[in-house]
Amino acid sequence: MSHPQIAIFARLANGNAAPVRAVAGQKALLARTTHGIAYDEVRDVFMIPNFYAHAIQVFRGDANGDVPPLRIIQGPKTQIKTPDKLMFDSVNNEIYVPQGNKLLVFDGSAQGDVAPRRILGPAQDLAATLVGIDPVHNLLVVAGNTGRAGGRFAIFDRTAAGDAKPKWVIQGPHADIRRLMGPIALVPHRGLIVAGIRTNEELGGDDNFVGVWDLFAKGDTPPLYRIG
Repeated sequence: MSHPQIAIFARLANGNAAPVRAVAGQKALLARTTHGIAYDEVRDVFMIPNFYAHAIQVFRGDANGDVPPLRIIQGPKTQIKTPDKLMFDSVNNEIYVPQGNKLLVFDGSAQGDVAPRRILGPAQDLAATLVGIDPVHNLLVVAGNTGRAGGRFAIFDRTAAGDAKPKWVIQGPHADIRRLMGPIALVPHRGLIVAGIRTNEELGGDDNFVGVWDLFAKGDTPPLYRIG
């Protein structure tokens, strides 16, 4: 059985390539369930959510072997509970942690039991599962699955907080955002949203696809194109 690790590969690695280094061991405090990772290229650190520890762990960019996190965001003041994904905005130095009915935003240098810089929500219809940041247009895309209505992209001002409402929403049968598979990516200079979509319960279904949507489209608008 494999042990929890973060493996770092050469950028052009191909096939059965070995990692150039790996973070693993008791000091690393890694959990087996890790579904998100973000890198801050400005400060050369990467961060992951720890589902079972209700925490965000931050490591040096060159971390290797059985090394402890550089810092940990954890404790009751953080309001972090079983985090699964996270997003980092290197332009504004902020960490975004989706929590279902709310979105927690932390200072990028946060450490210990600290309160979020701001909180979007709580709101019953927020469905915050995935997050994308557009620092060019100062927008925040909150993506999630909303039951029978399928997935949606809710677009907010980047600094939205509390009970703020979306500026607009992309959702509907033609939008074809059925079941989101994270993460999502934004292409700010072209105004695009890129996301993986599951069309059924199968993770590897033949009709799953990567879709590309116009960030500034509104309502039930189909993707611009699909890959797959």
